[in-house]
Order: sequence, then C-alpha cells, then structure tokens
Amino acid sequence: MALGIAADGTKDVLGIWIEQNEGAKFWLKVMNELRNRGVEDILIAVGDGLKGFPEAITTVFPLASVQTCIVHLSRYCLSFCGWKERQAVARELKAIYRADTAEAAAKRLSEFAAGPWGRKYPPRKRPLQTAGAKRIRSRHVAHADNAAAVAGAR
Repeated sequence: MALGIAADGTKDVLGIWIEQNEGAKFWLKVMNELRNRGVEDILIAVGDGLKGFPEAITTVFPLASVQTCIVHLSRYCLSFCGWKERQAVARELKAIYRADTAEAAAKRLSEFAAGPWGRKYPPRKRPLQTAGAKRIRSRHVAHADNAAAVAGAR
C-alpha cells in the first residue's frame, strides 16, 4: 500500500498492490505507475527495508530520501536483545527518534553507541547510525522546508 501525505497534511491512499514477492521489479512497477498517475515527486519515502525498494524509488524519483520505518528499525535493533532488556533498550531508542532537533538526536545516538547498550550489542550501532543519521537529517530538513518543496516543487 502506498500512502501519500501532502504539504497541507492531507493523506491519500495512492494504491494497494498484491504481488507474490516484493522485489525490485515490483517496486519499480509501482513507482512508475504512481508517476504515470500524476505523482510529481517524493520528498521522503518510508519503507520496511525490503530489498529493491530504495533503488526503485530513486530510479523514478531521484531526489527522494528513502528511510527505514522507525518501527521496523526499532524491531530489528531489539531483535538482538534478550527479552528482559528490551524495554530498557526501547526507552533509549525512543529518546533518539523523539528528539526535538537533529543535533539532540545525533547527540543521543552517540551516547547510546558509547553507553552500556552500545557496548553490549555492537551490531546495533551500525543500523542505528546509518539509518538514524539519515532519519535525523530528513526529519529535520523536511520540517524546515517550505510547503512548495514538500509538495514536490523542488
């Protein structure tokens, strides 16, 4: 399913597709269909980390910023933790993605990586630092852009 959010905050279901597997060819077909139906640009595309999704979007909409959904990113990070630790680690992750500014989020991300959870679970630092940095930049850049840029008139 593709959901579009316009500059004024209105939401529209752009389409629902059913396919046996969601590979690069499928997403490329979906992006081309959206372009042909009038979508001019995508500022930020959020997905669940499927292979081929970022490439398909940027092939059709080259200026789009592609992010992993925070729920999927958090679940991935928490999958390395024991059940007893998940609540505490989730609390630390929320402090990162709920930060008010890009600087505060980057600082919290660094603190997480240097802290006890980052030291105990080093594989988690890399996806957080890669996706987190992208998310931090995009989230705060998107809020700073004017409505025309969000609507696609770059």
